Amino acid sequence: MMLKTPGLLWLFLIFIPLIAWYVWKQHNANPSMGISSLGPIGKVRLSWKVIAMHVCFALQLVAIGCLIVALCRPQTHDHLRTSRIEGTDIVIALDISGSMSARDFNPTRFAAAKDVASKFVNLRENDNMGLVVFAGESLSLMPLTNDRAALMNAIRQVEMGDLNDGTAIGDGLTSAINRITSGKAKSKSIILLTDGTNNAGDVPPSTAAQIAKQKGIKVYTIGVGTNGSIQITDPYGFSSTTMETKIDEESLKKIASMTGGKYFRATDEKMLQQVFDEIDNLEKTVLDVDRFTLTDENFMPWLIAALCALGLMLLMRYTILRRIP
Repeated sequence: MMLKTPGLLWLFLIFIPLIAWYVWKQHNANPSMGISSLGPIGKVRLSWKVIAMHVCFALQLVAIGCLIVALCRPQTHDHLRTSRIEGTDIVIALDISGSMSARDFNPTRFAAAKDVASKFVNLRENDNMGLVVFAGESLSLMPLTNDRAALMNAIRQVEMGDLNDGTAIGDGLTSAINRITSGKAKSKSIILLTDGTNNAGDVPPSTAAQIAKQKGIKVYTIGVGTNGSIQITDPYGFSSTTMETKIDEESLKKIASMTGGKYFRATDEKMLQQVFDEIDNLEKTVLDVDRFTLTDENFMPWLIAALCALGLMLLMRYTILRRIP
């Protein structure tokens, strides 16, 4: 059995003044008479009521002690085991430019990317992960966190049109580098997902890649979609246009190569899922941790014991130890 809040055991120090007060009270509460010898009363037995009074006080201490232990929240764990887990710091840099609304994925590149990214986050139980989005500019949406629910919610709420249109790959990568630098893990990785060519922003992709290399950050780049004419739908679904798209694979390959990462190409949602699965297998760091399983709260028996002791004490006080005013 373990205690959730063992510091509350210091409350047992209250027994010291309680016992001292009880001894002083017993010493001063009884009348006294001076006699020359104890011989005549030496064989007189201790009254059962005196014993009952001591038992009554002991029951009070038992009730207080059980209540203190209950407040400490005793818990039992089915077992303790040491296991090896795999964790790292990862930032996802997601392209939210207008071309991501192309329907060569089901239903769109953007929707498929968000869905696969959410599944990836959900599987990485022991990682600190963050989220950066970029289009014509970049925005850091989520700091490094191991709160998977919060991160998945942030991914779901991302919408195209939140940023000026364009594809600022260098700025997006720089924002991801700034975000991941604060991480504590030895292994740091960025997953950069885009469907176009750098045509906006202030930082060239090669410069951002050089910064990542200097900081020991791996960058996994993913080219999403097919080259050629695609149907683009505005974020609100009111109109659509046809435009030419081309993924700058050479630039993405260079970024991955410089930083020790890897370049992937995904032309449909199935391939995109396979890419994230491969990254999941590649990017792991082994750690040893202790895990408790099947935790049960066991404060109730102590609370019941406290109530029983208190009830028995009150019963004795108002029956056999009852005093007439």
